[in-house]
Amino acid sequence: MSEDGSRLRDDELEAIRREIADSYDEEWELDLDEARLDRLEPGTGDGLDRRTYFRELLRLQHELVRLQDWVKAEGLRIVVLFEGRDSAGKGGAIKRITQRLNPRICRVAALPAPSERERTQWYFQRYVSHLPAAGEIVLFDRSWYNRAGVERVMGFCTEAEVEEFFRSVPEFERMLVRSGIVLVKYWFSITDAEQAMRFRMRIHDPLKQWKLSPMDVESRRRWEDYTRAKEDMLARTHIPEAPWWVVEAVDKKRARLNCISHLLDQVPYGTVEHPPVVLPDRVRHADYLRHPVPPEMFVPARY
Repeated sequence: MSEDGSRLRDDELEAIRREIADSYDEEWELDLDEARLDRLEPGTGDGLDRRTYFRELLRLQHELVRLQDWVKAEGLRIVVLFEGRDSAGKGGAIKRITQRLNPRICRVAALPAPSERERTQWYFQRYVSHLPAAGEIVLFDRSWYNRAGVERVMGFCTEAEVEEFFRSVPEFERMLVRSGIVLVKYWFSITDAEQAMRFRMRIHDPLKQWKLSPMDVESRRRWEDYTRAKEDMLARTHIPEAPWWVVEAVDKKRARLNCISHLLDQVPYGTVEHPPVVLPDRVRHADYLRHPVPPEMFVPARY
């Protein structure tokens, strides 16, 4: 039954089923290998077949590891921006990109609201400190485009500040590209109905309620305001040096695969040859006696 006591429609039931299945499948992803893939049930419904999804995800993650090795070996610097409406699936895509990568090479920048001091700085200043050095990849879970989106819609900045942002951001991004940074910008796109369904799922799931902030709730009321802001932003910041790429994200699994596949296409990379790893024999010292650990130092064995 829905919140108002009416019977759920078939499409709503299917959306709920997909959401639950996606949460369940997430637990499998890190332990996947080819043998386990062959034993998976294909799944039902109109969504992407589970076996196909997992097989492609694993293949793409292998390629991400190759890309990571290339970035490290060649000293590349990559910045990827993830923007979109609340609950559009940005975090899920970021998680699948970073899942098997070295966090010292590929890291996520998810900045909180600016402090009082940061509000007095040059707008881009707090983002600059998170840019990559040689051999690093930085994924921005929301970025400097906050000014063109949530800050503008919620009234956290003036229209004069928005206009200054639109004048500055193309030049800022051109400077990044001229400096050798590979800059990729993604907008995750979902429908009004899909966002409403995902919000309802978060409201009723204790493990996901933390994802639903008061700002997210207010964004539902201001859907059209966000739409106008998004359209203005894409039109005024889609530049040849750093174009926007729109990810159709109603189907989460397809969105993740499409995004990762496209990202891999943006950076030419090859195979880095690694010397074989040989474990040395362990050195043993006849005069060393291992001391016992005091019992009170152990974590209680409750399970």
